[in-house]
Amino acid sequence: MRTPQADEEATVVDNADTRSLARRSLASVNELVDPRISPAERTPDATLDESYLRQLTDHRHHTDQHHKEEKNEKELEQSASEDTADETIYVEFEDDDPRDPMNFSYGRKWSITITASVFSIITASSSGAYALGFTSMTRDLNATQFQATVGLAMYTLGFALLPLVTTSFSEEFGRQPIYLVTGAGCLLMHMMTALAQNIQTVIVGRFLAGAFGSTASAMVGGTIADIWAPHERGLPMSVFATMVLSGPGVGCVAAGWIEQNSYMEWRWIQWIHVIWLGLFLIAAPICMKETRSGVLLTRLARKMRKQTENHHYRARIEDERASLRTLIYISCTRPIYLLFTEPVVAAFSLWAGFAWGILYVLIESIGPAFRTIHGFNIGQTGTAFTAMIVGCFVGEAIQMYQEKLYAKYQPTKGPEARLYSACLGAVLFPVGMFIYAWCTFPSVPWIGMVIGIFVIMIALFIIYVAVFTYLADCYGIFASSALAGQSLSRNIMGTAFPLFTTQLFAKLTYHWGTTLFGCIAVLMIPIPYVLLWKGPAIRARSKFASQVTHPPAAHK
Repeated sequence: MRTPQADEEATVVDNADTRSLARRSLASVNELVDPRISPAERTPDATLDESYLRQLTDHRHHTDQHHKEEKNEKELEQSASEDTADETIYVEFEDDDPRDPMNFSYGRKWSITITASVFSIITASSSGAYALGFTSMTRDLNATQFQATVGLAMYTLGFALLPLVTTSFSEEFGRQPIYLVTGAGCLLMHMMTALAQNIQTVIVGRFLAGAFGSTASAMVGGTIADIWAPHERGLPMSVFATMVLSGPGVGCVAAGWIEQNSYMEWRWIQWIHVIWLGLFLIAAPICMKETRSGVLLTRLARKMRKQTENHHYRARIEDERASLRTLIYISCTRPIYLLFTEPVVAAFSLWAGFAWGILYVLIESIGPAFRTIHGFNIGQTGTAFTAMIVGCFVGEAIQMYQEKLYAKYQPTKGPEARLYSACLGAVLFPVGMFIYAWCTFPSVPWIGMVIGIFVIMIALFIIYVAVFTYLADCYGIFASSALAGQSLSRNIMGTAFPLFTTQLFAKLTYHWGTTLFGCIAVLMIPIPYVLLWKGPAIRARSKFASQVTHPPAAHK
């Protein structure tokens, strides 16, 4: 029987594809799994390569036999838990292995980051651009303004729900298949919306487009965490955030003039996004590679078991794969579990959720506000969204300074060094809303409202980057699940806010309605300051974050 020391030093030399894989014992393996999985629940060696499709087929067509097999499986698991702890040989990449996503070339990392971020700007653009087509759509489909607004809300509801499944499944099966499948689904749903003959079809199409497109927002943070070290992560995350947050502005600027053209109008707003999604689907297989190291190690471990007929080889992530039932439980509950049990995720989800709700308030209300207060036409209204784009670029400049602060203070502050700009954003957010609120009068030049939008977007950009970079640093390989949890909160608020925005402003006016939102934002100012102060103590009590901060390898 191999000792842990021998396991650490040995390398597999059976095949060129697996030559540099290190063999390790459980005590020294670096790869992490969900802490809710106990050693006794690890997959028995005899059933390690059984496919989930086979398990599902057996469950559906052989129910009676399944109970017997389940009993035998429990016996195998019990036996495995007794003797495989020492016999199991975990495989890992060596430090300089080029197949490890962390060791991808600089060019390959940026190729993956930019391609995934382009998917994000397309789906973000669609969220806002849709609202600029309300006039022609309600006319053509004989729909009400509220029905059209439901289509806006349904898009964000889809963004909220599907990441609970896709992001965690991407951590089990890989990122690239999820990108391709959801990208194709998003394209088809935009086609469905463009061809719709009634508002009900539009609403369903918008919900499904948001569901498939949610991958572009929720999973990119995990992808970036897969390939960039924490000290390198700030710039890629801010590029991603620029794409996401400038997306609604870009979409609205273009959609305003498309809607202004009587030969194009609302259907062409959808067709433009179909074209862009098609280009993404062409580029993705070329520019992107699988980035989930656990998935790559699983494929190599499976090949080694087949070549050597030694079933004791496995990747650490395979310990999560005791059964299809366990996989579904772990994958679908992890984001919600993190949202409700991790104070860091919960606090940032509340803050980012409110900020996201305000973004959709702006998307829905800017058009009516500029038309009623300053007499803008639809094309000019779309151009007012340029303030969102400019605000994102100014936020990017602030983020570059934040990266310098991170490099300086990370050795002593850890992940909390990400939060200096967030403290500024917390203050700027209500300031921007107050500027916007107090400029919503005909006697105040329109530029005042634009300045308010500009300041709000700077703050939104800073908040968004802080959420993604801080959670990615805190939760490591579980980043996609943590981000999916906050995405649920964020997009639920993005769904709800547009549904009452029109009624709120009708009752309170743009002046007092936005002032109310600003006062709520003031109450949330302490969130980044508290995390900057008490973040390490909070993370130390976390089952997930503590694994990332103090991985098993640290205790060798």
